[in-house]
Amino acid sequence: MLLSKMAAEGGGKEMNEIKTQFTTREGLYKLLSHSEYSRPNRVPFNSQGSNPVRVSFVNVNDQSGNGDRLCFNVGRELYFYIYKGVRKAADLSKPIDKRIYKGTQPTCHDFNHLTATAESVSLLVGFSAGQVQLIDPIKKETSKLFNEERLIDKSRVTCVKWVPGSESLFLVAHSSGNMYLYNVEHTCGTTAPHYQLLKQGESFAVHTCKSKSTRNPLLKWTVGEGALNEFAFSPDGKFLACVSQDGFLRVFNFDSVELHGTMKSYFGGLLCVCWSPDGKYIVTGGEDDLVTVWSFVDCRVIARGHGHKSWVSVVAFDPYTTSVEESDPMEFSGSDEDFQDLHFGRDRANSTQSRLSKRNSTDSRPVSVTYRFGSVGQDTQLCLWDLTEDILFPHQPLSRARTHTNVMNATSPPAGSGGTNPGSNGNSITTPGNSVPPPLPRSNSLPHSAVSNAGSKSSVMDGAIASGVSKFATLSLHDRKERHHEKDHKRNHSMGHISSKSSDKLNLVTKTKTDPAKTLGTPLCPRMEDVPLLEPLICKKIAHERLTVLIFLEDCIVTACQEGFICTWARPGKVSLGGLLLSYCAEQMATMKTVNLPYFEVRS
Repeated sequence: MLLSKMAAEGGGKEMNEIKTQFTTREGLYKLLSHSEYSRPNRVPFNSQGSNPVRVSFVNVNDQSGNGDRLCFNVGRELYFYIYKGVRKAADLSKPIDKRIYKGTQPTCHDFNHLTATAESVSLLVGFSAGQVQLIDPIKKETSKLFNEERLIDKSRVTCVKWVPGSESLFLVAHSSGNMYLYNVEHTCGTTAPHYQLLKQGESFAVHTCKSKSTRNPLLKWTVGEGALNEFAFSPDGKFLACVSQDGFLRVFNFDSVELHGTMKSYFGGLLCVCWSPDGKYIVTGGEDDLVTVWSFVDCRVIARGHGHKSWVSVVAFDPYTTSVEESDPMEFSGSDEDFQDLHFGRDRANSTQSRLSKRNSTDSRPVSVTYRFGSVGQDTQLCLWDLTEDILFPHQPLSRARTHTNVMNATSPPAGSGGTNPGSNGNSITTPGNSVPPPLPRSNSLPHSAVSNAGSKSSVMDGAIASGVSKFATLSLHDRKERHHEKDHKRNHSMGHISSKSSDKLNLVTKTKTDPAKTLGTPLCPRMEDVPLLEPLICKKIAHERLTVLIFLEDCIVTACQEGFICTWARPGKVSLGGLLLSYCAEQMATMKTVNLPYFEVRS
């Protein structure tokens, strides 16, 4: 009895232990304690009632070789630091910019990578009271405030992003279920906006702002029912994936405002969404504790992953880790040094891309691919997943070839367009590739059922859409490279004084509730036994508080928890001996209370 009790206590302690390293097929990932970012005083933050901690990165392309910059929010505070990553220890005493807000809290933020320089960056910040602020943390200026009087929307900003390829357009989502398209060059007006219907479809409607002069917002999207929790643009910028509290994933053609396809969660709301690097797959996570993989081309669920014990808060693909498998063993003939140079040198991305391009060639050798993505949740666990060839193409025989691990360069062009239609045999799909490692452990792995496209997509826009979009020429993706005007809209304001004089008079589309019992077992939401069930490669507890950030960088993985600690995990072979020594010393200093050093007498 005593032994069993001790064993149970020991097992519980091991399960609650915070992991500082984990191993995958690439090697050992190690937490660098000297690269931890937080508030300068490093005091744990009381996260009760606060908005999730978020992290944004930008590279300012300076000549020092250390152009990475980091922005994160903790409670009412917003910080902007030089990010030294795995190279040097974090210096928390010198933030480039620090802001503390009154009456509202930052909820999300996004950098404009097109305009970032060593002298200036454009950072959008969304707030819990509904405003959006444009700031320059290098110049320490506040350029503009949108929705200042909350006449457009009074609810919390859940997601804000620059429109891909644009220096002036950005999209904002709110917990009201609405999204708004803004232009930084336009004002918001002093009265509540009036709208006219531009396009309406199943559970969504798009309105234009009715005004004599062009003003913000340019467009208003009403999507689903309940909060719109997150959205993500496809890698080519043509499509927009949205996840809502009603449990639906909806994918739109952004320019033509057409619904491409939909998916329903197994249970509860969907909280997060991301695209594969080539735009062919979408992964979601949410209140059903699952990660769900959805095929953009086929508009169907192709797999679910179960490893989390609570809500999944972030999902993200790793564009740098991929395996390529070819049937010709002589492809990598040469010395060990040549092999290392091929896989870890500067030409690694081009090598991977050239192999992936062979999938479209009729006379090429078989190539297999595997996608790596990760997820973090409120259970404080990090999970890594491999989406393998047997899941993506279940009816194709797997080639028996040697497997190699490559790292893909994120700056390389995507292997294919999100809108490419596959051939009937599936071989024409160009995916960022990775080979099939030993078969991934799965349960309930059944063949895919043929599912028709869940959403209808019109090839020609109707007259209303054409006239509406032409009214705002800046909406065209081809025109998104417009030059940013040199005007600086400088404006001093206090976020503490929020006006709520007017009420929202919005032309909301009539929403129809969907009965979950009627969607279960349909193409919108297959039953658990109808799709393969993935198991994570690794599932590690890495924090004391719920996790809110997961970002894959070239030499590391970045995570953050609600306590306000941003952690750096060095990829295998990416940390120097000096970095390891710094990390070791930091760990020892954290665990040692007193240090007794022996006395040495030195005589000449």
